[in-house]
Amino acid sequence: MAPAKLNLAVDITGQYPDGAFQWQMVSTTLNLFDYVRIKVRDDQQIIVSANQSYVPAGKRNLAFQAARLLQQKYQVAKGAEIDIEKHIPVAAGLGGGSSDAAAVLRGLNQLWHLQLSKQTLVDLALDLDEDVPFCIWSQVAEVRGRGNEVIPVANNLTFYVVVVKPDFPVSTRKLMRQVTLENLGPRPDHQLVINGLTQNNYDQVVAGMGNVLEAVTARQYPEILRLKQKLLQFGADGAAMSGSGPTVYGLCASESRAKHVLNSMRGFCQEVYLCQPYYLAE
Repeated sequence: MAPAKLNLAVDITGQYPDGAFQWQMVSTTLNLFDYVRIKVRDDQQIIVSANQSYVPAGKRNLAFQAARLLQQKYQVAKGAEIDIEKHIPVAAGLGGGSSDAAAVLRGLNQLWHLQLSKQTLVDLALDLDEDVPFCIWSQVAEVRGRGNEVIPVANNLTFYVVVVKPDFPVSTRKLMRQVTLENLGPRPDHQLVINGLTQNNYDQVVAGMGNVLEAVTARQYPEILRLKQKLLQFGADGAAMSGSGPTVYGLCASESRAKHVLNSMRGFCQEVYLCQPYYLAE
């Protein structure tokens, strides 16, 4: 399984000499999954298929790139057939492609008997995409640096997430070209979010959540702010954008409140999901 990624806090604290941003995030994974099935081939071909035609099947697919990276790095004489059953919306800020790639790295590590450590997979994952290292862990974590510093956060807090995906995509690559240190939105309190998660204090999580990229994306797509306001209007305790958007989400302490928000939002958006945090077993 490849779970969706949700950012509870997204901040940019600086910029490296090569232009890459320095991230400080708190992320979790959700019980909204793609399913990645892998079969080992006796030759070295990497073949990717998917149940949706919009998913690229060749070298542009991050799952393909993950398999090829592992194969070339460790001189593996085998290949793989990778079938992806998509359920996570694409170009949505939910890390679906990154999670699929992480699932391929984890799966082929076992199927090709490489016995690589999780940290080794994390280091490899950064060559693919800045979200893939977190997706290797797929649990609540603080993410720093270029995305490669993943620090798991102890969490037993239960809450519900209403996920709303507008009917337009946002290209992370194109969006990030517009981001500067000067045009970011209000900064979240990532430490307050971490404290809330570790101390089972839901109110602190809500008070600290936020995303500095929201202001950048919303300038181009103001519908994001309208949907966020609707989530709050219908009873969500807090609302924010995930990743580079356009997906927004609302947090609810109770399932009954979350279901009310879910049903209310269905009048404004076709793709609405009721989720909870989900963590892959070690």
